[in-house]
Amino acid sequence: MFALAIHGGAGTIARASLTPADEMHYRAALEAALALGYDLLCNGGAALDAVEAAVRSLEDCPLFNAGRGAVFTHDGHHEMDAAIMDGPSRLAGAVAGIREVQNPIRAARLVMEKTEHVLLGYPGADALAREHGLPLQPAEYFFTQKRFDQLQDAIASGKMQLDHAADPNWKKGTVGAVARDTHGHLAAATSTGGMTNKRYSRIGDTPLIGAGTWADERCAISCTGNGEYFIRAVAAYDVACLMEYKGLTLAEAARIVVQDKLAPVGGEGGLIAVDAAGNVTLPFNSEGMYRASRVAEGPAEVAIYKE
Repeated sequence: MFALAIHGGAGTIARASLTPADEMHYRAALEAALALGYDLLCNGGAALDAVEAAVRSLEDCPLFNAGRGAVFTHDGHHEMDAAIMDGPSRLAGAVAGIREVQNPIRAARLVMEKTEHVLLGYPGADALAREHGLPLQPAEYFFTQKRFDQLQDAIASGKMQLDHAADPNWKKGTVGAVARDTHGHLAAATSTGGMTNKRYSRIGDTPLIGAGTWADERCAISCTGNGEYFIRAVAAYDVACLMEYKGLTLAEAARIVVQDKLAPVGGEGGLIAVDAAGNVTLPFNSEGMYRASRVAEGPAEVAIYKE
């Protein structure tokens, strides 16, 4: 049974701050990304291709903090991270701090398939993308006024902020996708612009295999939230470990990581996950998480708040 789940970030999403029109736009963006990945799976496509397609769609949408619409660093740049992992082979690729690649997730896959490495940083990752002809964009392409205003607020307060912490109308964060294809293979992909006003080339959990992204023969995981906490918890891999060593179900393992391990120490956020049987779970400990999923011939499910 094939399955796909995607997310557009988790955070303290206030219902009162989201107009019906805005909510419609966010839901439409999630539905479009889900449809791209789902159509590939429905036609026998690979999980790896499905998660890349879904994440690329979210990267191209300025509503989310990934690719176009990524948040600004303290110096006014966009420094984007991404990772992708293939479950059957456990091959993975990731990039950190890239500035020019239109779709960071494509650069991450390039690292996985065209190099002997797992993680490349700026400027090398951009150079690799350029050598292989990936589409590049000037800084203006990634600019949005809302993100720029968010940076000014963060500078004024002297704080580095999660993109969902500064403006109640802009609760978008890391994007990601997980899938199981008709062949039983699993894959995960995650992409982010990081934290507003970040300095010193800060890197979060997204490009760190095992922290923000993981896929093996048991499960595929993509995380979203305050990256430092997910790094310390090795959150994505911990879900897989709980399944392997304790025999827990996907839902049980994911709940323990999100609610029992991350939440008590301040690790706000969530994750999306799929297992080898096509079961999907999307737990989070924040007020909301932009998310969508579809399993085989079932209906698409799109949600933002806790049900």
